[in-house]
Amino acid sequence: MNLPANTALFTPSWHAELALGYGRFGDSTRPTLRRHLGPLRVQKHLYAEGPEVCQHIIVHPPGGIAGGDRLDISASVGPDAWAQLTSPGAAKWYRAAGPAYQTVELKVAAGATLEWLPQETIVFSAAQAEISTRIELEGDARLFYWDMVALGRMASGERFERGHFQSHLDIRRDGQLLWHERQRIVGDDGLLDSPIGLDGNPVFATFLVTGEISAELLDTCRSLPNPVRGDLTQLPGLLVARCLAAEALQARGWLIELWRLLRPALLGREALAPRIWST
Repeated sequence: MNLPANTALFTPSWHAELALGYGRFGDSTRPTLRRHLGPLRVQKHLYAEGPEVCQHIIVHPPGGIAGGDRLDISASVGPDAWAQLTSPGAAKWYRAAGPAYQTVELKVAAGATLEWLPQETIVFSAAQAEISTRIELEGDARLFYWDMVALGRMASGERFERGHFQSHLDIRRDGQLLWHERQRIVGDDGLLDSPIGLDGNPVFATFLVTGEISAELLDTCRSLPNPVRGDLTQLPGLLVARCLAAEALQARGWLIELWRLLRPALLGREALAPRIWST
C-alpha cells in the first residue's frame, strides 16, 4: 500500500504517570496519595521494619522503556514521615529511533526521611535515554539517594556503540542548590575508555546522602573490600559516593554495603535490605 507523502509514521509509545504521597500518623507512616496513569504502579505498601518506615516497590509492568515512552514519577513525604522506595529489578531502556524520557520529582518535608533506592538502569546500545530528577528538601529533611547505570549489556557482550544516555539531577534544600549534575554519554564516545572517563567500565553509580559522618566512619567506608573502583567525599551537609564497575552486581553490592554502614549512623536505624533485592 502506498501512503501519502505527508502521512506520519510512528511507533506506539507509553505515557505513564505515578504520584505518591506519605504522611505521619502517630507512630506510623501511611500512604496519603497513590495515583497512576498508564503502566506504572506500586505494590502494596510494606512495613518490614515496623510502622515507622513505609516501603513501596515501584513497578513498570511492560518491563522496558522504548522510543517515545515517557515515565513521570513524583513522591511527596510529609513532615516526620519516612518512605523507602525501590524497584523489583533493572529498568531496561531499549534501542530506539527516538528518545524516551523519565522525570522524577521528589519532595521531602522537614523532619521527614526519603530513601530512593532503585535497582540498576540498563541502557541498551542504540537506546536514547533521557532522565531528569529534581529533589526538594525542607528544613532538616533527610535523603538517601542512589542510581546505577549500565551502558550496554555485558552478559551478552554488547558494547554501548550507538545512541545516548543523558541525565539531569538537582537537589535543593529550602530553595538553595545543594547538588547540580549533568551527564551525557553518546555511543562509542571516547570517554567510555578514557582514563578520565569510564576507563573501560560499563557501569557507574552514585550515592548521595544528606548529613556528615566521622572521619573514622569515612575511612571504614573507603576500606570496604569490593572489586569496584570507588571513593567517597564529604561535602558540607552532603556525602557523595561514586564508583566504576565491570558489572552491575558489583556496583549494587558496594552501594548496599555503604547503605548498611551509613544508615545506622545518619538515620539511627539498622539497615534491613528489602526482600525484593534477593529475588
